[in-house]
Amino acid sequence: MSIQHSPAPERGAQEEQEETVRLALGAWFPGRFIGGAALALAPVAWCVGLLLRYLALRTAGFTPERLAWFDSRPFPAYGQLAVSEASPGLATAGYGCFAAGAVLLCVAFVALAGIVAVRAPRLARIGGTLVVIGLFCRLYWAGVDHTAFQLIESLGLDRATQLVMAHYTDISYGPLRVPITAAFALYAGTAVLAVGAFRSGTFGTGRLVLFLLAGSLWTGALKESGLLDVVLSVGLCAVFVPLGIRVLRGTVPELRGQGVPATGRGPLRILSW
Repeated sequence: MSIQHSPAPERGAQEEQEETVRLALGAWFPGRFIGGAALALAPVAWCVGLLLRYLALRTAGFTPERLAWFDSRPFPAYGQLAVSEASPGLATAGYGCFAAGAVLLCVAFVALAGIVAVRAPRLARIGGTLVVIGLFCRLYWAGVDHTAFQLIESLGLDRATQLVMAHYTDISYGPLRVPITAAFALYAGTAVLAVGAFRSGTFGTGRLVLFLLAGSLWTGALKESGLLDVVLSVGLCAVFVPLGIRVLRGTVPELRGQGVPATGRGPLRILSW
């Protein structure tokens, strides 16, 4: 008795385009509630941290001459160390919110990569991996910042500033240059993931530009937050928060368990949100 296997019918280009991509919602990492919450909360914490760091310097009571002296220094760390002594509560809150935002952004970017991967899997994998690796460097620098502030409490501002600035370059680059190398991965991954989000239809050109601008934020230890940094972080909120709400509500087509048509992405347009 022989069993005959009929060959699978060949699919044409039109049929392949109409193929349904199925994604089990329960298998999507980090999941609807965690991913949606991270997308909605991460940029807010990030923005609040940058705003508090900006206000800490501007409301610390420094004279214009002292601010000009800070600006004349080769690194902004001089001003940030002085801010920690003059306004410790606001500075600590700003740096803490910024670090919390970096942690939440790790989860948020994983969630974004999962959405993009449905229609642009290669770009999502590469971009998401590089961004998450790069965000770890911000946690390293958060540790450097906190250690420097603790030195002020035990040694005083002048002595702590001397110790930190004497080794500032080596501290910022990190052991074996791992943190500074990860920073390059952060910028490269942001660009790759942005292209993937645009090609998949997740972002239009408006959100693409805001995402890239927010991703250009400085890296390093004891950096000063400017007003432009705060404005760009608000742009990231405009990109991530609505997407996070849609994920929480289960209205993102790519994450519906019953499937999403692969042809759901329309033609790319130069001007779109």
